[in-house]
Amino acid sequence: MHTPSMPTHDQCEQARLARDARFDGLFFTAVRSTGIYCRPVCPAPPPRPRNVSYYPSAAAATAAGYRPCLRCRPELSPDDASLLQDHTLHRALTLLNEGILQDQSAAALATAMGLSARQLQRLFVARLGATPAQLHSTRRLLLAKQLLTETALPVTQIALAAGFNSLRRFNSAFLEGCGMPPSALRRQRGAVDGGEPVLRLAYRPPLDFSAMLAFLRKRSLPGIECITEDSYQRVIVANGSASLIRVTADPKRPELRLQLGATDPRAIPAIVARVRRVFDLDADLTTVHASLEHEPLLARGIAQRPGLRIPGGWDGFEVAARAVLGQQVSVAAATTLARRLVDRFGEHLPGMPEGLDRQFPAPATLVDAPLETVGLPRTRAATLRAVARACAEGRLEFSRAQTLEHFVQQAIAIPGIGPWTAHYMALRAMGMPDAFPAGDLVLQQVLGEGQRLSERATEARSQAWRPWRAYAVLHLWHLSAEPTKES
Repeated sequence: MHTPSMPTHDQCEQARLARDARFDGLFFTAVRSTGIYCRPVCPAPPPRPRNVSYYPSAAAATAAGYRPCLRCRPELSPDDASLLQDHTLHRALTLLNEGILQDQSAAALATAMGLSARQLQRLFVARLGATPAQLHSTRRLLLAKQLLTETALPVTQIALAAGFNSLRRFNSAFLEGCGMPPSALRRQRGAVDGGEPVLRLAYRPPLDFSAMLAFLRKRSLPGIECITEDSYQRVIVANGSASLIRVTADPKRPELRLQLGATDPRAIPAIVARVRRVFDLDADLTTVHASLEHEPLLARGIAQRPGLRIPGGWDGFEVAARAVLGQQVSVAAATTLARRLVDRFGEHLPGMPEGLDRQFPAPATLVDAPLETVGLPRTRAATLRAVARACAEGRLEFSRAQTLEHFVQQAIAIPGIGPWTAHYMALRAMGMPDAFPAGDLVLQQVLGEGQRLSERATEARSQAWRPWRAYAVLHLWHLSAEPTKES
């Protein structure tokens, strides 16, 4: 079985036999003799080729009647980043990930996409081998399987986290999809530490986690984030309750470890999705590098730092506000302004540890705030208030379901926001892989190799790197000296 979104049969066969982690999530191996489907990295002895079928998604394998492997655990696979290149499918998947099918039908998703239900189903089946409803159902069950395997959360909470309001329906769906009741999986996996839940988040290597942390640490929000050389920690507010999360790297496997504090289980899917976006865990750097390496400058950057990814932000408005604070000042100066902004206008969260006890001010809080009191020049204070008003009124949103062009047009319509700031927001807030702030001084200087290119020449130079220009930005920034602006 082969679709345009998965490798060829021969590539699948080679990757399966080599247990090549670069192909993790790009296809799934189903074994007819066992009725089980696996990741390409499964440690089990490889089955005979005549017993193997390949599927583009876990949902496709599930729809064909296969159960997820208990050894390699398909729920850990990263998503296929190549789907980003199909905007219609990417937008539909984004809406699906945001929970549109939790309370609505596939027909509602089709309407939101401006398609007929039949068109939407054809698109999903052609690219993913499964319908939207099948994909939604499989993802819910795989999340439940992960929580049952890795945490001591009660089954009732796991059912809520997976989107089931009825424990009976959850038990029935899990038995049908996984071939055993939840209680049997719990008994089989053995005892798990009853402390705070820790989830495994897999990625396709390489990942330069230390470079990611260094980038985020320089731009951290005081009172909200604490980023060290080997960990990312921040306070979050989910469904009205504050808690802490902490992210570290597994030293032995291509995985990050997400430690969750006391969190409403219904918020877990959104938290996991945000962490994956912040650290760009679904990137396929093999594909990205193939598009960039023909440029000698980028080839040098890739050779030096092959694991660079797009460092995201936790919240779109946080990133937007930080981008405005950083206009025409150094990274350190922007951090000072951010600290003052959070201290003056952010909400204090009682019961949280000192230094991680603040919530970033909501857009509505800053619409009429006297921002000049934190040291912002009058024009930049007006810009931040305008951005806050646009967010509060819904004129600027940070959903990944929109195109880069649409977001940039919405952003530059705000007084004080130019293309540089708009593309920086798109890169950091939403991880848009083709975002490219052509007006960035550092990019212009590095590409000019000593002589500054014009914005038009920089934009023209970047066209050959589409649709992965954001990765080029990261490599060019790292090839430069320390940026003087908020880059």
